[in-house]
Amino acid sequence: MKKSAARAQKRLEKTGESIDPKTEHTPIVDKAQLERIKTYIAAGVAEGANLVAGGKQVPRDGFFIEPTIFADVQDDMKIAKEEIFGPVMSILKYSDLKDALKRANNTTYGLGAAVFTKDVGKAILISKALEAGTIWVNGYGSIPPQAPFGGYKQSGIGREGGSYVLNEYLQVKQVTFENLHL
Repeated sequence: MKKSAARAQKRLEKTGESIDPKTEHTPIVDKAQLERIKTYIAAGVAEGANLVAGGKQVPRDGFFIEPTIFADVQDDMKIAKEEIFGPVMSILKYSDLKDALKRANNTTYGLGAAVFTKDVGKAILISKALEAGTIWVNGYGSIPPQAPFGGYKQSGIGREGGSYVLNEYLQVKQVTFENLHL
């Protein structure tokens, strides 16, 4: 928790516009989404999650909210079940890897997930088992332009990016010729 809170503070110190390469923490897309994120943060507090860091709007021009971290999050809490699309992290405890994967996949969404480990074998095992369209290992958020992007379940249909985007414009047809010598 301490490392996550320290990282959130460090990220907050690099708040700015998306076009600045030094920026790590960018604005929310619009006021409506900012207000939506604030309702999720309020729900997390109201449902009993422990607010470890952030949770407030950044006092500057634009739609910025602090990187926010919740601990003691339970599976049935709104912040654990829904896609927030904002800088909010929910930390849940698990008993073993099987429990973690079961709980991670017990959602109607599957846009992205992150795995942090020094064990490459474990990273591969977890990546294969997670039901998400993008899996980051030891990082989060970077998507090369040639990589496919899209989610599983209620988090999207199809893929964008790379050659996969072309599939959205194709109508596939299969034709089989048999017994041409009739």
